[in-house]
Amino acid sequence: MYFGTVARLHLKPNMLDRFFAYGEEQQRRTDISGGVAMIVFQSDTDPLEIYLVVVAESEEQYRAQAASPEQHQEYLRMREMLQADPEWHDGQVLFAEFPPT
Repeated sequence: MYFGTVARLHLKPNMLDRFFAYGEEQQRRTDISGGVAMIVFQSDTDPLEIYLVVVAESEEQYRAQAASPEQHQEYLRMREMLQADPEWHDGQVLFAEFPPT
């Protein structure tokens, strides 16, 4: 069963362009084992409020990726752009529809 997280991020002022560049770089990565989807939303009411959805094939793969030293370095890069630590909401994906691969 798919597992993932929904994270609420609040960017520092003037970091939106840098965050977009970071996101584009993340989209080009192909070394994320077990990764199924990454979706990023920007709030209509606050352009600095971002919601990040990450889905993995299983909880084990999600946790292994999250615990990897490489992922920690990516987190630190992202954290530099944020006003505070993200709010993480991990859980099982109950329903999802992904395009065929």
